[in-house]
Amino acid sequence: MTVRVLTIATRLPTTAIDQDDVAELFAVQPGMTRLGSRLVRTAFAGAGVRCRRTVLTELGAEAREARDGTPTHFLDHETGALGSPATAARNALYTTEASRLFVDAARAALDDVAPAVDPADVTHVITVSCTGFFAPGPDVRVAKDLGLPADVTRLHLGFMGCNAAFPALQTAAAYCAADPDAVVLVVCVELCTLHLHVRNDPNTVMGNALFADGAAAAVVTARDADLPGQPALDLIDFETTLAPVGEDALAWSIGDEGFEMILGTYVPKIIDDHVTDALAPLLARTGTAVEGIAQWAVHPGGRSILDKVQTRLALTDEQMAPSRDVLAEAGNMSSATILFVLDRVRRGEAAGGDAGAAADGYVAALAFGPGLSIETALLRQSGTPDAVGNEDAGA
Repeated sequence: MTVRVLTIATRLPTTAIDQDDVAELFAVQPGMTRLGSRLVRTAFAGAGVRCRRTVLTELGAEAREARDGTPTHFLDHETGALGSPATAARNALYTTEASRLFVDAARAALDDVAPAVDPADVTHVITVSCTGFFAPGPDVRVAKDLGLPADVTRLHLGFMGCNAAFPALQTAAAYCAADPDAVVLVVCVELCTLHLHVRNDPNTVMGNALFADGAAAAVVTARDADLPGQPALDLIDFETTLAPVGEDALAWSIGDEGFEMILGTYVPKIIDDHVTDALAPLLARTGTAVEGIAQWAVHPGGRSILDKVQTRLALTDEQMAPSRDVLAEAGNMSSATILFVLDRVRRGEAAGGDAGAAADGYVAALAFGPGLSIETALLRQSGTPDAVGNEDAGA
């Protein structure tokens, strides 16, 4: 029995923010020191991001240029000053906007696999987010708005950070291994820009330079599904590792004025030191080596992280292209980001755009989160020779 990801659907908010434009917005804010403004411009320019999406419509260039004098929670259009609303106000916006994106992404994923899979076939819903809270939660919203069965099993994974898609997919695989007829809907939504802050410290500046909003959903099942021409990914195995250092280097806490991110400048060095050991058990169980992995999906936590992983694992520019392209075009959307990268690999947007190249070998995926935890997964383009089923790999 092989458990596979039949499809991945991605969704983005409509408001786009250009990296150079928003860098200048942050650099000229009241309270920014001369050194802080210089740090903003340097960090934004070097982040590897060209454009991001946000649910904060007031941050869009057109909205700011309109200067209609109407203050919002985050921006006073009259003065151009960014505000710092309380956590409750930020979370209220999260409840509204995240609910919509959870449902939109989930609906898109089910539309992709219709009519082979119907909403009535869904047995489990797993929702993932670390940028807000509400109850009844997004799992309930997805189930009700999509008309899923009333007895659908629901699970929400909250506040796990950027690598939370991996435990979600691993849980989905376990559900399918226990019930071969199971159909699991995994939905990740993150609204990171709700927690922007105007400060001079490097951690805050780097977070403002990288983080963005986005949603992604996957349909996971071991059932046979007749989807001609629809590329899929077999889920083969998973591994999780806690690095012996760095627990305080990457952290996420709740403050009075939004959530507070600690993104230490030495996180890339910690990942560099431990990524090989984190991959070793996964590769050993499959009897392969780094050199035997054709395609890679690395969570783009930042350009320096991608640089360290590429150098340490001796990956090619083509293998890193899906990760770097997602970072450039959409930023770091926390847990949803790795699904964006995997979707590009799934659809053949790797190895120089040769869809056939993705089918020649394994796909290794990595993401990093608080702890400092390194989550890894091994996948394979569906239908390739000698694909390993989950029951054989211990997933």
